Amino acid sequence: MQNTRTDPAVQTNDTATSAVRIRGLVKTFGDYTAVNHIDLDIRRGEIFGVLGPNGAGKTTMINMLATLLPIDDGSAEIFGVDVAREPHKIRQLIGVTGQYASVDEKLTGRENLQLIARLQGLSRTAARSIAVELLEEFGLGAAADKPLSTFSGGMRRRLDLAASLITRPPLIFLDEPTTGLDPRTRNQMWETIRNLVAGGVTVLLTTQYLEEADQLADRIAVIDRGQIVAQGTPNELKASIGGSSLQLILSEAGEEEQARGVISELFAGDVVHVPNAGAITVALHDASDAATVLMALREHSIDVVSINVQEPSLDDVFLTITGETATEADREEISA
Repeated sequence: MQNTRTDPAVQTNDTATSAVRIRGLVKTFGDYTAVNHIDLDIRRGEIFGVLGPNGAGKTTMINMLATLLPIDDGSAEIFGVDVAREPHKIRQLIGVTGQYASVDEKLTGRENLQLIARLQGLSRTAARSIAVELLEEFGLGAAADKPLSTFSGGMRRRLDLAASLITRPPLIFLDEPTTGLDPRTRNQMWETIRNLVAGGVTVLLTTQYLEEADQLADRIAVIDRGQIVAQGTPNELKASIGGSSLQLILSEAGEEEQARGVISELFAGDVVHVPNAGAITVALHDASDAATVLMALREHSIDVVSINVQEPSLDDVFLTITGETATEADREEISA
């Protein structure tokens, strides 16, 4: 996807590496502190994921960056432009796509894009041109003049994302971009997002699907109770909570305690868990330790019928750090 943006505010800051720079960001509602002194740097050209339980403050933070809420304390810059001091310029640098399509059901795809382009100040000729370009880029050319009632959920999400790119903003906020989509359509949206970044766009992503963050995000921040409690690449976050686990099913139920004793002699500390009869879970410092465990069990004539080495997941990270699981109930919407 070709990127044609020419915003001077971005060009004059080409030597900078940060797309977003946040220092001590605070937002309060009465006695409640929704965002509590957050510091964050998002690099140009990356997909940065934000995870957190419901009410953690992630959407409040995005609303401040998008100029939808005033900043109570601290500072935020987008491509070197101060969010609080120059909100009108900020709005030229960003696109926002919420959880649900914001397009007009009574219009066709082409009419929706042309209308939004006109509302953003483009001439009729420019509006028609950008609508054609975006419809083709997002694979909607064949359906351009069909009513939205004939669009699938995935087509509507792609049209909504296309609408946020009318002015080719260099930074896109994506809030739950694949909510409600089937797995096939979700994969198509992931590819669309990757293409945006390949074209030079920076993406700030919030998602309820931890697999989505694992697949897309270059780096992730976990926000809980208004503060960043963990930050790093997906692999760094998973490594931070421990190594792999070896899950075994023994051929003879009742040998769990003997197996526990054999394995405990190999490693220091309590690394063996017996989740149910005939099953053993072993926390590994290194995946290669699995072979050592199996050899020790064989030497003691303890037979194993099933073996699985499980790497930590972002679900494990989320649960360990926040004490909660990421579920459908953890959604937050971007709202003015």
